[in-house]
Parts: sequence; C-alpha cells; structure tokens
Amino acid sequence: MVNFAQLLFPDFSLILIGYLVCRFTPLNRPVWTQVESLVYFLLFPVLLFQSITRSPLDLGAASNLVGAGWALGLGGIALAYSVPYWPGLRGHIALRQHAASAQVAFRFNSFIGLALADKLAGTPGLLVIALLIGVSVPLMNIGAVWPMARHAQRGFFRELVRNPLIIGTASGLAANLLGLTIPGWLEPTVSRLGAASLALGLMAAGAGMQLGALNHAKLLAAALLLIRHLLMPLLALLLSQLFGLNPVQTTVLLMFSALPTASSCYVLAARMGYDGAYVAALVTLSTVLGIASLPLALALVP
Repeated sequence: MVNFAQLLFPDFSLILIGYLVCRFTPLNRPVWTQVESLVYFLLFPVLLFQSITRSPLDLGAASNLVGAGWALGLGGIALAYSVPYWPGLRGHIALRQHAASAQVAFRFNSFIGLALADKLAGTPGLLVIALLIGVSVPLMNIGAVWPMARHAQRGFFRELVRNPLIIGTASGLAANLLGLTIPGWLEPTVSRLGAASLALGLMAAGAGMQLGALNHAKLLAAALLLIRHLLMPLLALLLSQLFGLNPVQTTVLLMFSALPTASSCYVLAARMGYDGAYVAALVTLSTVLGIASLPLALALVP
C-alpha cells in the first residue's frame, strides 16, 4: 500500500522551509525574486527537456493512451477556463486572478507522478507515465500561458516563443521524436540542475506564499481545487473506458489525474506579473489535498 502522506511530505516540507526562511532570516523577498528568475529562465526549462527526452515516445504504439491523455488535458483546461461562467460564480470571479490561477486546475507534479507510477506498476507503469508526461506537458504549458498573455493583452504567439517553459518543452519533444538523447557525460549535470529546480521552485513558492491571499478569492480557489482533485479523476475514469485502456494504463491515468498541481505554477504566475502569493497558496493546498485525492482516484480503478 502506497503511503501518500509520506510521498508528498518532501514537497510540502520544502514549501514550508521556503516560507520560514523568507520570513525569519535575512534571506528575504529580494533574494527569492532572484531565485525565481533562475528557476524560471534556466532550471525549469532544463528539467522539462530532461523529463521529456528520458524515455522514447512511441506515439503510434499507444495511440489510445495518447488520445486519453490529450482528452484529459483538454478537458481540464476547458473546465478551468469555464469557472467564471459557473452558476453562482458569474460576476464574482476576478478575471485577472483567474487568468493566473486557472493553470492550478490542470497542471501536475510530474516527479510525484513518476515516483507513484514506479510503486504502483513498476517498469510498465513508468513507460505509461513517461508517455503521458511527454504528450501532456506541451498542451498544459500552452494552456497555462494563454490566459495570462491574453489578459495582459500581450501577443500570445510572442509570449509562447519567448516563454522558457514552452521552449524547454518544445525542444525536448522535438529531440525525443528525432531520437536524440542527452549524452551520458552530460546526464549527471542535467539531472542535478533538474533536481535543483524542483527544490528551489518549491521553496520559492513557500517564500512567496501568503495564505491570507486566499481570502480575496475563496470561491475561485474552491472551484479550481475541485477540478484538480475530483473532476479530473472522474473524467479520467470515463476516458479510460471510452478509449479501452488496459489495467496498467487505466491505473496510471487515474493516478495521473489526481496528482497535486505543478510547483512551477507559482513561478510562471509571478514572472508574468500576476498574483504569485495567491497561486503559491493554491500549490500548497493542492499538495495537501493530494493525500486524499490519490487514494480516491485509485479506488475508482475497475
């Protein structure tokens, strides 16, 4: 039996460490602003490139799984974008706040996903999660950037081609499909940069977190976390049946659908000039809620 609380504790503890260090040591906000820039422009793109190129993508051999993964991603993006139009929420959602935080509803923590897939299904599970990550990351990153670029009235395509996360994702996917890999002598350095991005990204989210920021948009927070931790698993169950996935694919897709949101949500929102404190608080809550949503999603496996 997987201990989800133990698996999620490292992420939660790094957020807490960042919060405490920022508030009670000389390493205050100006320091963490520079850390955010380092993570956003260098470390996260390296991490994305490495994650996507790690395992060869055979899109043809797993077309049903690819279809289910894309449908799940598109469904999550559509649900997140629809929140301002939900009954009872129309007119009560600040559109700028929604533009920054909509990504929380559909993005995912790939490292927790990789660890869980290994524990749940071994090597077959790792192959499935690697394919899901490879085909989903480009879609999710575009879905995250679009509302912020649109709301800020910036050119969407200009933002895409300049966005470091999109560049890292697109180049990684292109390298994978072309059969290119990171040379063995460079792999340790790249792995260490990727590990640094995870730790510093979570600590930066903690440093920027202000739980009081949730008071300004409680309904929006509740709607986005409802999508991330309940509606996405239900959609994954439906898609696994529609696409006729095998037991391993179904198990991993349901686990994938209930993962905590990506820690890079905070960095992306902050670097694009939005309310990073609010998004950081959502990242923290999502990490905690993963303890409940992951067992729930796996209980749905037929």
